[in-house]
Parts: sequence; C-alpha cells; structure tokens
Amino acid sequence: MIEAFPIFLDALSFVLILVLVASGLVIVFGMMGIINLAHGELFLLGAYTVVVAQGFGAPFWLAAALAPIVVGVAGLAIEFLLVRFVVHRPLDTILATWGLSIVIKQLVVLAFGPGSHSVAVPIDGAFSVGEFSYPAYRIVLMIVATAVIAGAGYVLVGTRFGLLARAVIARPGTSASLGINTGRVTQVSFAIGAALAGLAGALVAPLISVDPQMGLGFLVPAFLAILVGGAGSMTGLVAGGGLVGGLDSVLGGWISPVLAQITVFVLAILVIRLRPGGLFPGRGRRP
Repeated sequence: MIEAFPIFLDALSFVLILVLVASGLVIVFGMMGIINLAHGELFLLGAYTVVVAQGFGAPFWLAAALAPIVVGVAGLAIEFLLVRFVVHRPLDTILATWGLSIVIKQLVVLAFGPGSHSVAVPIDGAFSVGEFSYPAYRIVLMIVATAVIAGAGYVLVGTRFGLLARAVIARPGTSASLGINTGRVTQVSFAIGAALAGLAGALVAPLISVDPQMGLGFLVPAFLAILVGGAGSMTGLVAGGGLVGGLDSVLGGWISPVLAQITVFVLAILVIRLRPGGLFPGRGRRP
C-alpha cells in the first residue's frame, strides 16, 4: 500500500501542472476561439526565464515569480502583433501560432543551444510520515499549483473582469454593443493564459530537463485534457486533466510509457466519439 503512494502523488503533481497549462489554453480558446499551437513554447519560455534568472544569481522563487510576468508580457506582444490580425480566421490562427512556435524554438536554440539545461531543486529533503517519504518540493509544487488554479477560477467566476470575460465568451457581439471593450478583455485574457503557461514551466523546471522541445510534451496532453473534459468549462478541464494526466502517469508506472500513452489516446478517442462536447461541455462562443 505504501508503495502506491508515490505513484499516486506523482500522478497528482502531473495532473495539477497539466491543468495549470491547459487552463491557459481554455481561457484563450473560450475567449477568442483560438487554438494556440504556440502555447507549449510559452511554457518553455517560463522554464528558460528561470534558467536565465538563476544565471544572474536570482533565487529560484524569485525567478519563478518573474516567469509569469515575462511570459505574460510576451503574450501581450503576441496578441498585439499577431493574433488580433488573424483572430477571425481559424485556419490562419492555427498556421500563425504553429509558425510562431517554430520561431520561438529556433530563437531559444540560437540563444541557449540545442542541449538541455538543469535547474536545481529549491527545496532539499523529503516529507516523511512513518515509512512513507516523498520529495518536499513536489509537495510544495502541488500546493502552489492548486492555489494558482483556484485563484484563476476565482478571477473568472468571482470578479468583475471574470464577469466581463464570461460575457465576451458567451456573446461577443452583444457584449461589444453594450459598450464592453472586447478587444481589451481578450488581450488581457491572452496575457493571463500565457502567464499561466509560463508559471507552469517555471514550476516544473527543477523536475525535468529544460530544452527547446519540452513544450510539446505538455501541449499535446493539455489539448487532450480539454477535448476530453470539455472546452470552455473549468470543471471539465479538471476532470479531463485528471483522467488524461492521472491515467498516463499511473499506467506509466506499471507498464511501458508508450503503452500508457496509447491507452490514453484510445480512451480519449472513445470519450470524444461518445461525447463530442466532452464530459462537462461548457457554453460555447457565440456570435
């Protein structure tokens, strides 16, 4: 029984990071109808922000706090310089964000090289109860990720900006006719989505190799979690993230990672086939 606890906690930490990454995608897709293929690269920018900041001697937690700010500002620039010009052409947004992802990765390669970088774990030691022991940083990561996800949910549900955002999601045309600055709301939403991805990248940097390809490993599961759970629904996002991330992580500890991923993909296909709107379909974007 004790041997199963680390597997469960590893799965939980992966699920929370996956939900954190996917929440940015949900905000951008729900608000703007954009499938942002550069979201994984925003994730890796958060990790590289930590690498750069620590190169200047900054402690990890300061670097992690800088990451969402840096990536959020990058998100503002991306929305202002690129996204707003193609937002009403879905195919063009896919091509534009895919091209942007390639550009970001190549810029990272030019700046840091194609190799991987490591970030030291900021908290040594382990949390122990009796015979059970688990790395302390992973426990802290889960607490921070849970707090950020809950905070993002509160912003969308319990604040004036969240009310405006939900109005723009449900009826963008009507919202604009009522005097809501839909452009400003979508711009801020894109920046928030980017910042969440950057924070997730910063938090996970001590646990994996930081390299130019790291974003893809989280982008695909994040999209799967959204499709399985339901686009536009935070409840669906948590359910989809739990199903996709949890199953992948648990099965990966018992069988080969390849078979685990195949099983997750097959299950996702079945869910999408039987429930095209996901397990908890949200209210879609309307004209």
